Amino acid sequence: MTAPEPYLAAALQLSAWNAEAAADAKAARAGILEGIARLDRELAGTRAFLETFYGLPLRLAVCPEYLFTGFPTGRVPDFVARAVFAPEGVEEAALAGVAARHGLYLAVNAYESDPAFPGLYFQACLVFGPAGDLVLRYRRVQSLYTATPHDVLADYLRVHGPDSLFPVADTAIGRLGCIASEEILYPEIARALALKGAEVLIHSSSEQGGLMATPKHVARQARAFESIAWLVSANTAGITGGGLAGASADGNSAIIDWKGIVQAESLSGENANAAAAIDIGASRKARARPGMANTLARQRLELFRDTYSGTVWPPDSRAGGANADARAILAGVIEARRAKGLI
Repeated sequence: MTAPEPYLAAALQLSAWNAEAAADAKAARAGILEGIARLDRELAGTRAFLETFYGLPLRLAVCPEYLFTGFPTGRVPDFVARAVFAPEGVEEAALAGVAARHGLYLAVNAYESDPAFPGLYFQACLVFGPAGDLVLRYRRVQSLYTATPHDVLADYLRVHGPDSLFPVADTAIGRLGCIASEEILYPEIARALALKGAEVLIHSSSEQGGLMATPKHVARQARAFESIAWLVSANTAGITGGGLAGASADGNSAIIDWKGIVQAESLSGENANAAAAIDIGASRKARARPGMANTLARQRLELFRDTYSGTVWPPDSRAGGANADARAILAGVIEARRAKGLI
């Protein structure tokens, strides 16, 4: 298989806007579209600057977590009407247009409804291609408060099939997989994507930044190294309108290579300084090399089958549209492990 030529990827560190700050749902929807238009404008300048500076084409731009809407705080009763995207709806069509106008792959993160699951919404990572098409939809599987496919697992598998849980898109810039926010702390997710061929792990996040290595900083490098994959991690440059101090989630967006080495990292504020060349050919050679460092080829998965076959967090906790109490479930999980003498 011929590898793509090296290209630029950029982790866009941008300020998220919370749709709860709008006067009403109509104003919130207008604010989302203005945010997408702003991204369109700023991506034009970012692309021109980066391509001139590096002499390589910008082919992948990754946006932070819930960039256009912020997260639900419970302050408004109509968050769905304000902020949840419909699949192939007006907001997603606008984002597809941005990707097409700039001729690149654009990765975003947003809350998304599903007609098969009325009353629920999921946090989705979406990747739009240069042809203006959706090439990847991944719905976050690890979340405490927002519904996940695992919360309606039996029906989700029936509707969307098993390949929908950890999708990998085979594209002109390599095989892409997505990880949302704190999911970077769960090695099973990155491992599942890597075993399905993912070569670039796209991480949209909103997290604390700083000079000291946080758990997510450590995990990002570990996930790249153990997966022999590139990792593009975009953090917010703060969240406005959500009630938090502006820089509570700001800084340290990064590009990490397949050896776990940080190639570029941002400080705080809005910027596209986390930009670097992605060489898929190099990581493919490493994956094909018969050596001790080839962690993917040395997996002995059968050994872990029994350990992973049990239940920790119960599936289908929102089956039938039930309103699950996440904290109560978590308390029950902890008590069950205590009863087994595991904690």
